[in-house]
Amino acid sequence: MSDDEPRKEIPESIFSDDDGSADARLAQALIRFSHGKTPLADVVDALAYARVLIPVMASGEKRVIGRHGLEQDEVASTGVVAVEMPDGRTALPVFTDVDAVKAWSDRARPIPAEGPRAALAAVAEGWSALVLNPGMETVLIPRPAVWALGQGEPWRPAVVDGEVAEDIRAAVAEAVTLDDALRGVDAVAGRGAEVAIVLRLVPGLTQPEVDAVVERVQHDLARSNVVAQRVDSVELRLAQV
Repeated sequence: MSDDEPRKEIPESIFSDDDGSADARLAQALIRFSHGKTPLADVVDALAYARVLIPVMASGEKRVIGRHGLEQDEVASTGVVAVEMPDGRTALPVFTDVDAVKAWSDRARPIPAEGPRAALAAVAEGWSALVLNPGMETVLIPRPAVWALGQGEPWRPAVVDGEVAEDIRAAVAEAVTLDDALRGVDAVAGRGAEVAIVLRLVPGLTQPEVDAVVERVQHDLARSNVVAQRVDSVELRLAQV
């Protein structure tokens, strides 16, 4: 390059002064959440403005989280680490600070990213959730919250204080078609899943008839954008009129 040619300036990273410590707002939200003093929505709100660290393994390892901790490794195609939750879903782990990454794995290289960008990375990989600080006081950020983060929108939980949001119940009622076999439908807080869809069936149905109703309801729910975007997991319960 000659002296007369303009020099290209390399843009400075927004993380150039990052010392690897935790974002203060996110750290406080996690402390309050761990003591039951604030809802998960506050942690998600903090993530929208926080820098987090995404671990990358040189060998492309995929760490798997079981019910009692890390259990096995598997290869991930991109080098970005994935964790598998007890229910079989795959999630992207993110950490608040360098020490948390090192405590989890001394082979992981922390890559800084804004919370929404981490959410977009999970979505791009086809992973359904974020796991915040796995191996410590692990916090699972569910799929609808991840989608909201990635889109820059506030997350509205489907269940608040044990009650399903009214717009979720309305969406379920609108999506599911009632007929002679199915007389009613409702949405309540689930036990194994976030939301339970209660189907009120007429008495005397045969098993094939019950199976047909269940299959149809599952198809109806799959077509509901509100259910798909707002509900993390669904279970079906059968009741008689």
